Amino acid sequence: MPSLRAEISEIAVSPDHYIGGRRVASDTTFEVRSPLDWDWKLADVARGDALTADEAVTAANEAFDGWAARGPEGRAEILHRLADLIDDNIEAIATVECADMAMLLESLQARVVHRGAENFRNYADLAAGYTPREWSSKGTNNTVQRMPAGPAVIITPWNAPWLLSTWKLAPALAAGNPVILKPAEWSPLSASLLADLADEAGVPPGVLNIVQGIGEEVGAALVSDRRVRRISFTGSPETARHIGIAAAKNITPFTAELGGKGPLIVFADSDLEAAAKKGAGQYDDSGQVCLAGTRLLVEESVSAEFLEMFHRFTDEHVLGDSRAPSTTISPMIHPDHLARVEGFVERARGAGDTIVRGGERWKADGLWYEPTLIEPASNHSEVVQREVFGPVLTYQTFAAEAEAIELANSTDYGLSGIVYTGSEERAQRVGAAVRAGTVWVNTFLVRDLTAPFGGCRISGIGREGGDYALDFHSDLKTLQISEGSTG
Repeated sequence: MPSLRAEISEIAVSPDHYIGGRRVASDTTFEVRSPLDWDWKLADVARGDALTADEAVTAANEAFDGWAARGPEGRAEILHRLADLIDDNIEAIATVECADMAMLLESLQARVVHRGAENFRNYADLAAGYTPREWSSKGTNNTVQRMPAGPAVIITPWNAPWLLSTWKLAPALAAGNPVILKPAEWSPLSASLLADLADEAGVPPGVLNIVQGIGEEVGAALVSDRRVRRISFTGSPETARHIGIAAAKNITPFTAELGGKGPLIVFADSDLEAAAKKGAGQYDDSGQVCLAGTRLLVEESVSAEFLEMFHRFTDEHVLGDSRAPSTTISPMIHPDHLARVEGFVERARGAGDTIVRGGERWKADGLWYEPTLIEPASNHSEVVQREVFGPVLTYQTFAAEAEAIELANSTDYGLSGIVYTGSEERAQRVGAAVRAGTVWVNTFLVRDLTAPFGGCRISGIGREGGDYALDFHSDLKTLQISEGSTG
């Protein structure tokens, strides 16, 4: 089959796979449409299968020794070139990403795409600057060495494809592992641009491979391959269970970040206006953010005051085209996902939960959903306990600190939490008590790339970020040499 071509706002994008340094077509394709206008078909994208997966893993396996042999400094040189090329192409990447998954164009241009460049720079430098632990013990001199582990499979979600692809690729490549990236079928196109830039930067053939397709088809084949030595996944707990089984059969190390149901706890001694503004900000990106504080937990004594400010800030949101600078809430990714979010709200209505605001589609002919606030009849309500992944927040009150902590920890998730308080002692106490991989106090979504990132309970397995990610993508060796046995 001849190679496919696509053009998005005058930007050429190949919808073919990228395997072994070349574009590879498939006999079948799948459609990708834009959430900005569902009548806008962006591309017919190559649909991979088990044979495609085998070809990609073979290419990665063949490239492994050469990429590992370059050492951290040699790999860093190439990854820095890739980062520079990303910064040179911010406008094009942002344009494609906006069309593909509807993230706000202004945010992509100002922050998100550049963060991808910083991911490659930071991990390249961390790997090159690694200082091994060295010590003497029982008559031996000991050194901990990092060894590249082998081909890695990375599977990313649809909600932040550029950011999460670069976040996961960078440590794997810096550690010396060739990678097979499988982007989400709803938003695969920015990954194709990354392949072009990697080729231009001089990433050797087979070191970066991108395979597109449906998870049950090509994704399942990738994670089941015995030659794969690392798997990194972001998505749903349901999919992670299947991947975990495949990884366990081959004893392949596996990390997973699996979404959240974060609390946003507001104490009476906090800056209520800042807390209310941050609460309304949880509707950003149509709530399609795993780290969002979707459960508002507010101290009873300030509930009315908080709600008045929260509604005022929420009223300032503008639903519209993600390319317009005035827009603050984008359309949702796909009609199927919009229907899923609607289902949560309708079931909440039927269960006796109170719809405080919103609860409807914004326009009949688009993928927007109104910012919605629900006061549940019970903490056991489905809308409290399950991840909605849309512009839907719940609202509950508490009388004392212990009750706030109990509510915060009452779901099966544990990815993130947000606390607003004016007390340093309470910040330390509650921050320590909330069961989550990250807890922010009086702020939100501030990320240090060297910090560990991941979730507790069904929010994930393992940690990414900084040396934690580089250690995951390495096999650690302790080299012991008898004292006095060498010159």
